Amino acid sequence: QVQLGESGGGLVQAGGSMRLSCSVSGRTYNSLAMGWFRQAPGKEREFVAGITWTGGTTVYSDSLKGRFALSINIAKQTTYLEMSNLEPEDTAVYYCVADLQFRAVTSGSPLYWGSGTQVTVSS
Repeated sequence: QVQLGESGGGLVQAGGSMRLSCSVSGRTYNSLAMGWFRQAPGKEREFVAGITWTGGTTVYSDSLKGRFALSINIAKQTTYLEMSNLEPEDTAVYYCVADLQFRAVTSGSPLYWGSGTQVTVSS
């Protein structure tokens, strides 16, 4: 069983930056793909970014490309979502996800989900 633990959420002013972290524990796999989704109040869950375990491939939502950057530290089994130039529309609960298949992460059907961390961007 894979456990995911998010950290780094909170309150930030518009235009600011924030880094979210997601640590993997439990049973891990060398080919585990990871990523992030978010869900804003009253809206559907939205794909943010995905990354392969080696970090060789990273995919972003077209609307977020350029402001968000996803990386992975294999030794620490942790991914980092760097968010910059944040907007009030980025306010949401951000969920870390993982799956053995990268396609499952990018398509919205990953097997493993974290409990989420709240990000609030004030105007």
